[in-house]
Amino acid sequence: MATVNVVIKHQGKKYDVEVDTSSTGEVLKYQLFSLTGVEPDRQKILVKGGQLKDDTDMSKLGLKPGQVIMMMGTPGDSGATIQRPTEKIKFLEDMTEAEVAQQAGATPSGLVNLGNTCYLNATLQAMRSIPELQDLLARHKHTSMTDIPQLDLTNQLKELYKEMSETTGSVVPFAFLQALRMAFPQFAERSKKGTGYAQQDAEEAWSQIVSQLRQKLKLLPAPSEGSSDSTTTAEGFVDRYMAGEFATTLECDDPAAREAGEQPTASREPFLKLNCHIGNQTAHLRDGLVEGLTEKIEKRSEALGRDVTYTKTSRIARLPKYLTVHFVRFFWKRDVQKKAKIMRKVTFPHELDAVEFCTDELRKALIPVRDKVREVRKEEEDVERARKRRKKNPLLDGEVPGGEGSSKKQKTEEGEAAKKEDKKADGDGDVAMAETYKTDAEWDAERDAAILQAKKELNALIDPELRKDDGANQSGIYELRAVVTHQGASADSGHYTAYVKKTAPRDPATGKVGEEDGKWWWFNDDKVTEVTADKIDALAGGGESHSALILLYKAIPLPTAEGIME
Repeated sequence: MATVNVVIKHQGKKYDVEVDTSSTGEVLKYQLFSLTGVEPDRQKILVKGGQLKDDTDMSKLGLKPGQVIMMMGTPGDSGATIQRPTEKIKFLEDMTEAEVAQQAGATPSGLVNLGNTCYLNATLQAMRSIPELQDLLARHKHTSMTDIPQLDLTNQLKELYKEMSETTGSVVPFAFLQALRMAFPQFAERSKKGTGYAQQDAEEAWSQIVSQLRQKLKLLPAPSEGSSDSTTTAEGFVDRYMAGEFATTLECDDPAAREAGEQPTASREPFLKLNCHIGNQTAHLRDGLVEGLTEKIEKRSEALGRDVTYTKTSRIARLPKYLTVHFVRFFWKRDVQKKAKIMRKVTFPHELDAVEFCTDELRKALIPVRDKVREVRKEEEDVERARKRRKKNPLLDGEVPGGEGSSKKQKTEEGEAAKKEDKKADGDGDVAMAETYKTDAEWDAERDAAILQAKKELNALIDPELRKDDGANQSGIYELRAVVTHQGASADSGHYTAYVKKTAPRDPATGKVGEEDGKWWWFNDDKVTEVTADKIDALAGGGESHSALILLYKAIPLPTAEGIME
């Protein structure tokens, strides 16, 4: 590499600069940017022959050692003088425990096992993965005149999550456990094998806590325009974000009932979870969900005057933002007098398409959005693949051999207007068509603009009624966010843990959100470990090892009207 030392004169100051004669003018401009703060596009460098250009070959300028070169230009807003930070930098060792817990990448808090309370610890960790729940709990105030604050389950959950957010160590959930046992005495059952409390079913704990939140945790009602009525009933958090709705049809199986004039009855029923029933042929979550949407019921037929079998068929009329799925792995075994476990392996997806379980009306609203989501994703994947391919081999995709750095070009066909401008006629009147090229940056900008437009179109496809319901899934697609697992042969023994997907890091100072790394936190009581996504795939069951019992899915985010992902 041949170099020559020159002197750059700018605003009365002189800078000694070592110029690489094998480089281009753009490289020199960036050298001067680091010295003067003047951005390259605002620099005017006077050399022999005129003004220095980005693609000027420095070896052809005939620079001599000590030569003085004049530069003009002033810094723009982005090139202004670096300012001293307005806030004093605080190092990790100087932070409080609560400040450390708020830092990006901090290990979340674990929960101490108080004696067969792993079922509760796993449930609480999975439920804590719902950010809207944490936000609303933080604003919740105990207002009941009949409940003692210490025994108010919702108030104790608020205090517990607050304590967990302020430490990276372990927390003892004693106050919450006491409130749970007072509200639901079943969790205060003593062990039949000795001293202490008995092991409990995590799904029962989940259901009871959710039912309590449904009663107590209310969203602040939005005031109606022109109304001063303060008696408006506030909507519950659970009903908005965690409750779905079935459209059900109940029909008698006996043809005699239809002949007697009995008609199928239709109704609407809320649900807080979907049950995945595990039969001899169940191999995947979808199989169990489909089976759970149809059930047989024994009831009296007024038309026949006797008990007969009815078929109840359910379809989802509303998908909540957070969908809870329960693997029905436990059943009562009379010979041993306990809940035995179904060991069968049942796989489940990281992304769940729930459209097929919905009513025709809801499917009609969801399918255009779902299909557009897949189209946008494919386009983004194609663009990313092309970028990686170009980076690996610059000569691919029509790039011009000999190109270098940002000047690498991709060959494209020109538009009809450009052809007319560039065509050249030879002596026989023939037309030679010129070829045009686009830089990588121009190519990427076009593709990014196309994807942005596609995202805007995606937002426009959202059903107007679903758009009003911010607690509903507007695409029918869910992503897996948390898993509660059980290890052992029965619900009354064994061990429960939870896996929670890591959220994108957020800068506590700026609020800027980064990208998720795809890894998970494994909460094994007070032990918290980072694991990879393939660990989740191993939770399908098939033995006494850890198998999924509860899945918590979250509706995928959709772009705004401006095409921005929030």
